[in-house]
Amino acid sequence: MLWKELTAALTDLFRNEINKKESVMSKLYLGFDAGTQSVKVSVYDENLKSITSQSLPTILRYPHAGWVEMDLDEFLDITVRCIKRCVDDIKALGYDPKDVRAVMGDGIICGIAGVNEEGDAITPYINYLDTRTDDDVRFINDLNLDIWVKETGNPEACTMFPAMFARWFLKNNTKFQQQGVKFMHNAPYILSHLAGLKGKDAFIDWGAMSGWGLGYNVMKKEWSKEQLDILGISEKYMPRILKPWDIIGGLTQAMSEKTGLPEGTPICAGAGDTMQSMIGCGNYEAGKGVDVAGTCAMFCVSTKGIIPELSKKGNNLIFNSGSLPDTYFYWGTIRTGGLALRWFKDNVCHKANDAVYYNDLNDRAAQVPVGSNGVLFLPYLTGGQDINNKKCGCFLGLTLDDDQSVMWRSVLESIGFDYMEICDLYRSAGVDLQRLTVAEGGSRSSLWNQIKSDMLDAEVVRYKNAGGAVVTNCIFAAYAVKDVPEIIPELSKILQIDQSYQPREENTKLYRDLLNLQRKLIDVDMAPAFATLWNMKKILPQKQN
Repeated sequence: MLWKELTAALTDLFRNEINKKESVMSKLYLGFDAGTQSVKVSVYDENLKSITSQSLPTILRYPHAGWVEMDLDEFLDITVRCIKRCVDDIKALGYDPKDVRAVMGDGIICGIAGVNEEGDAITPYINYLDTRTDDDVRFINDLNLDIWVKETGNPEACTMFPAMFARWFLKNNTKFQQQGVKFMHNAPYILSHLAGLKGKDAFIDWGAMSGWGLGYNVMKKEWSKEQLDILGISEKYMPRILKPWDIIGGLTQAMSEKTGLPEGTPICAGAGDTMQSMIGCGNYEAGKGVDVAGTCAMFCVSTKGIIPELSKKGNNLIFNSGSLPDTYFYWGTIRTGGLALRWFKDNVCHKANDAVYYNDLNDRAAQVPVGSNGVLFLPYLTGGQDINNKKCGCFLGLTLDDDQSVMWRSVLESIGFDYMEICDLYRSAGVDLQRLTVAEGGSRSSLWNQIKSDMLDAEVVRYKNAGGAVVTNCIFAAYAVKDVPEIIPELSKILQIDQSYQPREENTKLYRDLLNLQRKLIDVDMAPAFATLWNMKKILPQKQN
């Protein structure tokens, strides 16, 4: 009997010790990136180690020529489903959902929808791929006003700007005219619903605010009444401006049941995807360059503020403020950069469900000579964004000798040619770009990185941390709940170089020669062809939903 009692006592002691260890709270942070092609949710621990990650694709709809629409409630549903999967993962690994200290997310900076009093979307979500505001953009630009560049750093309107989408909703969307309360971006919409906020509580962070392009004062970080009056947008529709790490509320009971996270889990205000990707690449000091190789390929440089040489009409550069105080950057964009890659894999190669097919394409394309055997791809799958807005995508120079590998390399090089033009603008304004950091999905391709290095005559660097914007969000979440005193020192812990690519002089010279011929072909030779193709599309039946 004594032996049994002793054994039981020892068992209880052992169990208690285990329970003590298990009761020691881990510090976890949940971040999400609500992008154009997918939503990614990840959980990181206090050492910025990835615990788990889940992702689901988004849906793009094309109801009319030049129109691209999404659904904010689909964004919300996808995010909630990914959070639930992540919570299930961490539980299986022995963590308690209570260990998640805060939720922080980022989303598309150039995209909005209208919401009603309940905070629910009552319009489609229009993003930067949409060109329906082309006529309105020309009207605004014909006003030839100086206030745009003085207060925003952007000299003219662009079809990518949410300010133009807002004008369109106010003029054309009956439901918003009758019920509209606020305009919202996709990440704030998700975060707002996690916290159970109403339409009147709509918010945007001070960096993503500059994604509007027009309508705000970039240095003061506030909406500009004068600009909004010119645009015909009442200030009452604009969301309140917060800092990314501000806590907007706690997770609701309903969302707790759907996600598995505890009710009351702190929800942060969120940020813009480009801003967070830049920080995740260590780009928070003036003079550094980053290629955010996502759906919309974005070539960014950090500055101390507005640079007049870059904020000129015709440069097609956009100026934004960053997520951190006193951070600013310019970016040039290839609107369908990453989307063109996905389009080629899914629609040309018919490999929509085979994510690793990119690797096969890259391996084969690496054997194709520089210049893709004279095959040229024009990546304007959603139209142009300069004076020739009738551009369209096409392959030129194909022969029977060419195959997928040649076409794939030509797609990569076509985006690179646009990068070269943007790089020339930066360098002409005195921005030294000897090194370029690559981020997001495109950074995983060594072939793509080497092509960029050759085309831009610059070192290309990829960091070991593949989390990009998401891990940055988790650092912000930790800062929001005061688990870390500063953001940048935490970020520096994970910025370790994975791979470096050096430019090859012979290839650099050849690409420069090809660029000159490519620009003549697109700007001069193809201009009449683009106009004819556009007219052909106009007389064809419109695609039905």
